[in-house]
Amino acid sequence: MATNLLIVFYSRNGSTEALANAVADGARAAGAEVRVRRARDTVSADVMAMAPGWAENSARMQAEYEAPTTADCEWADGIVFGAPTRFGIVASELKSFIDGLGGLWFGGKLLGKAGAVFSATATTHGGAETTILSMYSVLAHLGLIIVPNGYGDPMTFQAGTPYGAHTAVDGQHVKAPHDNDLAVARYQGKRVADVAGALKTLRG
Repeated sequence: MATNLLIVFYSRNGSTEALANAVADGARAAGAEVRVRRARDTVSADVMAMAPGWAENSARMQAEYEAPTTADCEWADGIVFGAPTRFGIVASELKSFIDGLGGLWFGGKLLGKAGAVFSATATTHGGAETTILSMYSVLAHLGLIIVPNGYGDPMTFQAGTPYGAHTAVDGQHVKAPHDNDLAVARYQGKRVADVAGALKTLRG
């Protein structure tokens, strides 16, 4: 029986999107069935117009990725959340989706499933670890089994964090995640898929 992995991300410029797809690639390489979903924008068009490319990127990604649903979360044996940091915590667009999972939380529908997080920042020390760690409390409340990257892949000594994949993309000097960032994300996808599969067996 295949392991089902859900990746829910929010991305404004595409860097978190690239990590999400790398996580998906790693999970698929491990034999998992994968759904990649993009959380929807929560700000007005006026706000989006203040950042060049935001509206255009949003329109493209909304056409390419379905919005996440509670049904996706029930289907999944593991959920990986990804978002850029906003002042050291997760972007509100992803949090808005998570805030709608109260019914699943109340019914214990996510208990015992695998959970993990990845993030993107505008600077190397721009809050990646605080963003990921702040999401660990969310995973705990939902009853997900937190799956950190650790240092199981040597690439983690060069990129990412032991808590989850990360990339620093400032939009001026660095336009996209480095190959090392994507390698860590692929490792994360495989690791979460493997753990989710083992937990699925335990759940029966």
